[in-house]
Amino acid sequence: MADNDAERLLVPVKRSSTLRQTVDYAVQRLLNADTDGESTVHFVFLATWRAGDPGTDADSARAEELLEQIEIWVRYECEEADVDPETVAVETTLLGLDEYLFSPEDYAALLTEYAEDNGLTRVIVDPEYQLVGHTTLLQPLEFELEQTELVVEEAPVDRPTQRGRLVSRPNTARFVTLFGLSFLFYQVLGGFSGTFDLVTGIATAGVVAITLDSVSFYRDPSLRESPKRMVRGLIYIPYLLYEIIVSNLVVARVILDPRLDIDPRMTKVRFFVGSGFPLTTLANSITLTPGTLTVTAVDQELYVHSLVPFAREGLFDGALERWVRFVFYGREAARFPSPRERGDTEVLQEPTAVDPAVMGDGHEPQGGNDQ
Repeated sequence: MADNDAERLLVPVKRSSTLRQTVDYAVQRLLNADTDGESTVHFVFLATWRAGDPGTDADSARAEELLEQIEIWVRYECEEADVDPETVAVETTLLGLDEYLFSPEDYAALLTEYAEDNGLTRVIVDPEYQLVGHTTLLQPLEFELEQTELVVEEAPVDRPTQRGRLVSRPNTARFVTLFGLSFLFYQVLGGFSGTFDLVTGIATAGVVAITLDSVSFYRDPSLRESPKRMVRGLIYIPYLLYEIIVSNLVVARVILDPRLDIDPRMTKVRFFVGSGFPLTTLANSITLTPGTLTVTAVDQELYVHSLVPFAREGLFDGALERWVRFVFYGREAARFPSPRERGDTEVLQEPTAVDPAVMGDGHEPQGGNDQ
């Protein structure tokens, strides 16, 4: 059982402009602790991916590299304080690889469980900590942690001056790729007709690449993976068109044949395709298919309105999910259980029951319609 007088710190880490200061602050708390018990600090990297998912090896390598760098910072801070680094109890851990995590509640629960298992009592949070991508979920995460017995504290850091920019600093790979695609698309529309189209195409592609650089790619393009994704995307387009045609025919038949019932329902389905662009691709593909409409997305859960049972069953069978996984992660990723097999489907809107005894005579129920 942990000594209540000892400093036992938990520090979630991600790369940020103030991470080094947060690490130094946590180490200083450890060095300055005047307690009889053993003090310790755990630096934890929360994974936003699952182990074994295609394309995540580089993410895991970067996380491990950051944790190793933090260990170097700790040793340096100890040497500056003239303290033997071996006497400082420091642990680094990569968490969250065994399951998909979506919300601040999920991450807070994982941190709380880890803290309980290791006897940690206080969480030191980097004020610039970004849980997922470029979206900060720090305040919701802090709120969830404060509902536990953990003491939550933001590290006192000097934040760099943040000057507003219309766009973020371009990334070379994203910029070149977006410029080339935009220029080629412009020339195709213009028919490669001459110097004017060449000049205006360069100008237009430059504007598109600068303004959309930070939002057009869910990860940086690479000469090895990007062409593969483009090819898989081209393969996906005919399949999506096929699904659109089939769904059109089914919906048209239901509309034209009065013997067939329209059965509208609101459904909730949890998909595992990743956040950002892959999830957007899946949501738009569902909307493009007649009979289904993506209403909103919450983490990896899509709320979809389905018009007929055929559309709903197809959604639950997960064909579009597997195809989107194929496009972004490859053939191995497409071998994935369907939402129905995983139990990740829910019908939220049941049909309204009508009492024949009340409505069978053709009259309105007592009280009439509310005005």
